[in-house]
Amino acid sequence: MRLHLLLAAAAPLILLAACAEPGTSAPPASGELAANASPYGMFLAGESALNNGKSRDAARFFDQARVETGDAMIGERAFTAALLAGEIQKASTLAPTGDDASEAGKRLGKLVVAVEDLADGKGKEAKALLTDQNIAFPHKPAGALLAPWAAAEAGDVEGSLVRPEVRGDRMVDYFGQLGQAALFERAKRYDEAETDFKAVAGTNNPTEMAVLGYGAFLERRGRRVDALALYAEELARDPDSIAVKAAQARASTGKAPPPMPTIREGAAAALLAPAATMISAKQTQLALAYLRLVLRLDPQLDDAWVMVGDLMDGSGDVEAARAAYSHPKPGSPEYSAAQAKLAWTYQSADDKETALKLARAAATTGDVDARITLADLLRSDEQYPEAIKVLDGVIAEQKAPDWRLLYSRGVAEERLDHWTQAQADLQAALKAHPDEPELLNYLGYSWIDRGEHLKEAMAMVEKAVAADPRSGAMVDSLGWAYYRMGDYKKAVEKLEEAVELEAGDPEINNHLGDAYWRVGRRDEAQFQWRRVLTLKPDDKIKANAEAKLASGLGPDGPTPKLAKEP
Repeated sequence: MRLHLLLAAAAPLILLAACAEPGTSAPPASGELAANASPYGMFLAGESALNNGKSRDAARFFDQARVETGDAMIGERAFTAALLAGEIQKASTLAPTGDDASEAGKRLGKLVVAVEDLADGKGKEAKALLTDQNIAFPHKPAGALLAPWAAAEAGDVEGSLVRPEVRGDRMVDYFGQLGQAALFERAKRYDEAETDFKAVAGTNNPTEMAVLGYGAFLERRGRRVDALALYAEELARDPDSIAVKAAQARASTGKAPPPMPTIREGAAAALLAPAATMISAKQTQLALAYLRLVLRLDPQLDDAWVMVGDLMDGSGDVEAARAAYSHPKPGSPEYSAAQAKLAWTYQSADDKETALKLARAAATTGDVDARITLADLLRSDEQYPEAIKVLDGVIAEQKAPDWRLLYSRGVAEERLDHWTQAQADLQAALKAHPDEPELLNYLGYSWIDRGEHLKEAMAMVEKAVAADPRSGAMVDSLGWAYYRMGDYKKAVEKLEEAVELEAGDPEINNHLGDAYWRVGRRDEAQFQWRRVLTLKPDDKIKANAEAKLASGLGPDGPTPKLAKEP
């Protein structure tokens, strides 16, 4: 049959081939199809929807085509789409089997069925599927970490206490021991549990999950003082950890510790580590599949919802991203981060009103990260006075202000032409973080544009470019430094390089036009200024370019100050 031959020739799905990013082919649209659409049309609509991150639409289209054709390869795509959409129960019924199914599809299908069995309380069935020979590459680490929890669900206490191993896999070693600690606690073997917890939380750089797990264990054992010492030690390493701060506040006020994780919650936490590994490896579809399995086991795991939101946003499915970011509720350690990401999805869609409304609501909780998000959005909207006011409050609460906050406030002050305050913040930030390319570039560029400290500023910008030579903004700063120092030939060379890196930046194009004019390339200069007007410049750059074109005299002295953020 023609459709079957087409499918056989098609490249395998990225997920099942364990490759990288999804494609971006658009037609046909992933909206509603006519009721009498052919199976071929539904297949194409499903492929388009899947490639564009619309997993739920893809699942529907592929399933319709599967029902009408009975084709195994379409069934495999329907399985994949259902899994990515989070329809795990349905995906488990569509798990590929038989000779017509791909080996990659069958391997993933076994993992999905095992998770569904575990979620459904069928521990023995899940345990049987998660045996070493049944779960093969690339899912062996996930299967190994889930297996003890399946044994626990099956009532096999001794089996649940066997630490998982995958030769050469340090992630499995670490998170397997963390899971074993939790399972020892379930078995009331507290000394062994503490030995494992100490091992994973006592490294030089323990994970937040390990610290929180050990701390909660100590609280449950009535050892609040030890738990507080653990939290304090972690906060010394990572002062911004919202979850550890919350745990510290709970323990210090004598509130009840969190209960032991249920079997499903423990299994979900175990699977979160392989999901994060896949994200780091840019295996985004496989990461999303794992996260959907995590949420089948523990729908309240807000870490996973935020990660799903990030993946859906990255794939272009903004509505699905917003739905995921909306899951964490006030009081959750992930709430402020989720609200910030949610607000930025609206900001990116140019719905600034909704973005600010969300950010203001989150900031009223007093959460520091939520207030910083509000300040960032206000700066993005050029509402600099209010942004400065918000940042003033956050900075005043810190004994040693974060350099990023000083940088942000310095930028806002500079945009308001409050140069004395801006310079003080930028210099303080640079003192705290002397090798940061953005800081070096911003302060260096500002000095150059003002004709101040030119030798020092040039050295700063050169250092920034050396650290990030592919940044058009930083190369532009270097070119503009040469321009302001009168070396127009060198300025042209660097500004042409900057335009190659950032062809759509109106300011860089404007600078190149000025440099062309100074070396006598008048036609090219006018071309650049006209181009600036097509690139949606801000009012200041637009007025500058229009004035040069209207007068026919080119740059009249120094270009107006336009210090910018790379």
